Amino acid sequence: MKNSILIVGGGIGGMAAALACAQQGAQPHVVERAQVFSEVGAGIQMGPNVTRTLFAWGLEKSLQDVVFSPHRLHVRDTHSGASLGVLRLGQRSLETYGAPYFTVHRADLHQVLLNHVLRSGTCQLSLNTPIDLIREETDHLSVSGRGLPEGRFEHVTAEAVVGADGLWSTTRQYVVPQTSPRVTGLIAYRALVPMQALPESLRTQDVTVWVGPQVHAVLYPVRRGEFLNLVVIVRARSPESLEDWDHAANKRDLDLAMGFAHADLKKILETVSAWRMWPLCDRPPVAGFHEMAKGRIALLGDAAHPMRPFLAQGAGMAIEDASQLASCWARSDLSVAERWQLYAQARWARNARVQQRSIRNGEIFHMQGPLRWGRNIAMRMMGESLMDLPWLYAGP
Repeated sequence: MKNSILIVGGGIGGMAAALACAQQGAQPHVVERAQVFSEVGAGIQMGPNVTRTLFAWGLEKSLQDVVFSPHRLHVRDTHSGASLGVLRLGQRSLETYGAPYFTVHRADLHQVLLNHVLRSGTCQLSLNTPIDLIREETDHLSVSGRGLPEGRFEHVTAEAVVGADGLWSTTRQYVVPQTSPRVTGLIAYRALVPMQALPESLRTQDVTVWVGPQVHAVLYPVRRGEFLNLVVIVRARSPESLEDWDHAANKRDLDLAMGFAHADLKKILETVSAWRMWPLCDRPPVAGFHEMAKGRIALLGDAAHPMRPFLAQGAGMAIEDASQLASCWARSDLSVAERWQLYAQARWARNARVQQRSIRNGEIFHMQGPLRWGRNIAMRMMGESLMDLPWLYAGP
């Protein structure tokens, strides 16, 4: 049981935590309630704060096979198509922050992490294992779960538990009881389109953000540039449209929400044969370190701080969490509870800042009327200096 950490959840955050902790001498055991280790969704943007961490774990070569390095971040107006601002990425990211800016498919990043976890030889992985009960004993935690397919009731002991089980985390109740995610009223439509399916004039090597009244779209290449990832975020028409998670989307609803859109954007959206839809939920920004750890239990990623996608840092903050978690675990001079408290103290304020900035960005992206025109003028005048985020990209 010495150095044993039970990680609840086998997504990107859970795998990142397993890999980082294994590299610090821990013996992680990842339990996942699903039948396979996988990631639902599409693309992820990874700023230099994220890629720097992944490279430090030895993933650079593996990532090169699956990522794309966009040339720039380009903001355009959904109605006029006008260019509002450009942030150079590519070589500038390397020169300014010492690490690249990548885009990647979620499943590809997850597979890279999983492969490295398996190669570590120190991690145990269990599928079909929902967690029912966590009990704190004198010097360890006793965790009960249903181990399938045998159907037997299993008990696992560990020195510590990490809740990496996402927005609807069951582990969270042991740290912050009786708190439910909040519905934002926003819906994300997502799709992947083969780059070859686009007219040549619309194929891109950039991250393009289209901003407009109550709607915005983000487009960027993934899978070495072979596919274009599309995300369109709109306000839900009614509460009923939020009831299902990740279901086949109604294209007519999306067309209505988009309203008048520039021809370039419309042509790209018309290439999509099937959309998937996610109602977006989050939680209020983290209020203090007590919301990220209690005793021998720590929370990571969306289990601790689910955030809106307007800063493209959800997965990034989970990866940063994992790095800090592992560093604190290495403090063998401290008790487990002290290590997790140290982790929570190091992470809560940065995560809260990213959550707050994500909410604010959403308000800016969706501005209407005079506020929209003021935003456009400010972006044109300030350009790169307004779009760059040194506090974020330079790392914690």
